[in-house]
Amino acid sequence: MTTICVDVMGADKEPPVLLEGVEAALAADPELEVLVAGAADVVEPFAASHSRARALVTTEVIAMSEHPANAVRVKKDASIVRAAAAVRAGEADGLFSAGSTGAVLTAATFGVGRIKGIKRPALSLPFPGVSGKATVFLDMGANADVKPDVLVQFAHMGRAYSRAIIGVDEPRVGLLCNGSEDTKGSEMALAYHAALEAGDCGFAGNAEGTDLLAGTFDVIVADGFTGNVALKSIEGTGKFVIKRLKAAMGESLGNKIGMALLAKSLKSLAAEMSGDEYGGAILLGLRAPVVKGHGATSARAVCQGTLAAAAAVRAGLTDKIAAACEIAG
Repeated sequence: MTTICVDVMGADKEPPVLLEGVEAALAADPELEVLVAGAADVVEPFAASHSRARALVTTEVIAMSEHPANAVRVKKDASIVRAAAAVRAGEADGLFSAGSTGAVLTAATFGVGRIKGIKRPALSLPFPGVSGKATVFLDMGANADVKPDVLVQFAHMGRAYSRAIIGVDEPRVGLLCNGSEDTKGSEMALAYHAALEAGDCGFAGNAEGTDLLAGTFDVIVADGFTGNVALKSIEGTGKFVIKRLKAAMGESLGNKIGMALLAKSLKSLAAEMSGDEYGGAILLGLRAPVVKGHGATSARAVCQGTLAAAAAVRAGLTDKIAAACEIAG
């Protein structure tokens, strides 16, 4: 059995939505057990009614509005803090949370702990590609500023993820930049480029923003500031397109008929753009898989995120990242 600790507190959605997702994950994976972290009146009844669920009773919650580092330090009995401690103690093999991004990153980094030699963990997500090939993108916001050697580590971690989860034998790495030419970019981008070229990490050159959803590269790396801007731009574009299509549906009978015929494809597109199919971003570089879901998550995203954490455990992702970075070092 693989045990995943699921933090059901601190998200924008109420705990019943998250519990619905946990229940779906249990139904989908007979080899899955869950340790559900949260208030007693939330997690104990759920555990009592599900044979492969155990309750981790906590008394505090870190809200989205709280300062992450301060809250993690002060609220020792917060669900995300206790969940991370449970993983470190071996009570669970991985973790899923849709709580405050800062709180999850802080609690997981200090609670679960980093792999030896990893300087910074990075948030990563596979982007769907028009070619049908997924692109592993990192960092999506865990580290606003990173030095060139850290970006090289990101490349090695991204390649390990691509091999273990996506199934790519020799992942090609691109550097997110404002042009494909080697001479393009800021001084920092040029320093990143030089470090990646010398880093024996499958570097194949600069990637432009259009490559993120093209499947041109298997892995694309960026500092967290650039990566988060790119991520939010893609999310915003997806929402804009879906809203415009819905608005166009009411403009004429022909549009309504056309939209009805495309409904299944549009629903699939919306799911891909929302990230629900992956359940959230995985925090690479820690001693156990940690998946961070959206605060405004759905039951399906919780299900997929819990299953993704279990899949990463079974694929030996943590050991493969440790090996890749040890060889690179």
